[in-house]
Amino acid sequence: MTLSSRKRKIDAVDASPDAGSTFDPAGLQARVGAVDWPRVHADLDVQGWAIAAKLLTDSEADSIAGLYHQEQGFRSQVIMGRHGFGRGEYKYFSYPLPSLIQALRTAAYPHLAPIANRWHERMGNAVRFPADHAAFLERCHRAGQTRPTPLLLEYGPDDYNCLHRDLYGEHVFPMQIAILLNRPGEDFEGGEFVMTEQRPRMQTRAMVLPLGKGDAAIFAVNSRPMKGVRGDYQVKLNHGVSKLYSGRRHTLGVIFHDAT
Repeated sequence: MTLSSRKRKIDAVDASPDAGSTFDPAGLQARVGAVDWPRVHADLDVQGWAIAAKLLTDSEADSIAGLYHQEQGFRSQVIMGRHGFGRGEYKYFSYPLPSLIQALRTAAYPHLAPIANRWHERMGNAVRFPADHAAFLERCHRAGQTRPTPLLLEYGPDDYNCLHRDLYGEHVFPMQIAILLNRPGEDFEGGEFVMTEQRPRMQTRAMVLPLGKGDAAIFAVNSRPMKGVRGDYQVKLNHGVSKLYSGRRHTLGVIFHDAT
């Protein structure tokens, strides 16, 4: 498959109303552009995560959450308990992605590529990332990573997600996004987004990310640099979701590399 034909496949938009395509692309792009990206970069450097508040509107969040029980538009479903991942379930979207998710993936990537390149430089990794997301996906696809990774997660009472990293192959973009699609305290209780940071010869640090409906957590996929007295060193990060006590919780995961 040529680069142009692959790009057409990646950029294709599902125009059906039930696939999350009834939204204002210009509005979403404006919201992504209005994010305080210097602050996001600074927070990622300091703690490995940042919050972009209300990146999705309530109606957009409801539209994406409502896709979960449709049969079309997904390539696979994972029941977490069958694999020791926790409790709950999630589905990976298939190509073409719903237009909102495609637009978000494309619009956010260029804002994160510069800090991804700085992180790799600081960690002594020679890999650099292109400014355009389609060019990065072409790199993934040449290496056999052709399966889309954006996913939709659903949790009910007593469900949780064990700490993990979303790697999927040789080519890994250092950051990803998770967007909460329900309202904590009203739609569900419990179910906090949690992260841990493992530093060499130190105890593990736990972090709880404060998320409201439509808020995006932008966070390190695997490792990040940390400044020490003798220069930069790497710390490892994991993420998960604590036990849900009641209600139902949905999350949109936007991962920028594709999977083998």
